[in-house]
Amino acid sequence: METVADAFKGLAATVNSRKPQVTVKQFSDACSLFSGLFGILDTSFKFAKMDYVGKLNDLAAASRSISTLEEMIDKDIEAGCVKKYGSHTRNLLKVKQGLEMIKVLCEELLATEGDDSLKDAATKAYNQVLFPHHQYNIQKACATGLNSLPSKSLVLLLLGEAEETINVHLQSYVTASTPVIAYLDKLFLSKNLGIDW
Repeated sequence: METVADAFKGLAATVNSRKPQVTVKQFSDACSLFSGLFGILDTSFKFAKMDYVGKLNDLAAASRSISTLEEMIDKDIEAGCVKKYGSHTRNLLKVKQGLEMIKVLCEELLATEGDDSLKDAATKAYNQVLFPHHQYNIQKACATGLNSLPSKSLVLLLLGEAEETINVHLQSYVTASTPVIAYLDKLFLSKNLGIDW
């Protein structure tokens, strides 16, 4: 988790600069670091892993020919495909929503320190961020996945993290991801795209 927190500190420094220009590569590289967590939760969230990784793979492929996130959105707008399924911009929005859910999950885990259950924190994070954007069948699959989450202590063991250090990394991710998510919201809103689709 330390690697993830450090990557998002780098993104936060970029978005907090005078003229923030987040490259597609920097963004997709940072977001891809969550793949290890999805690997641990594979049984509970197999579909989420496939969906998230698929969208990240699209952004990574886009980074070979498109420099910045803003340029990527502009190209989709010009092509008239910005909100279409599979567009880079739509995939960016869905990855942003995933980052928001992880942020809320981290906040909940910090607020319930000492509780070994992931289920309540993950359910609150899912319901707050992703539930409104999912169709009924995905909501049901998520509910099933949430009910089969391993304990927090098992996840820490599999991640090779100690309880003492994980809270530092969780807080670092929350702090660093906040301006990154705000930057993405501002970027979508500046293009008159909204953020609820």
